[in-house]
Amino acid sequence: MVGTREQPYDAAAEKAGAWRTVDADDQLALCRAIAEQESIAELASVS
Repeated sequence: MVGTREQPYDAAAEKAGAWRTVDADDQLALCRAIAEQESIAELASVS
């Protein structure tokens, strides 16, 4: 399964390693991968 965020992350999030597209073997793993990227982006925004 593949998930792609419609809106790109800002430059700080991308520099911190947030990926717009992630893949996983099943829906639960995909949700976790998406949540991880959103967390990376959030942490980059508050830094």
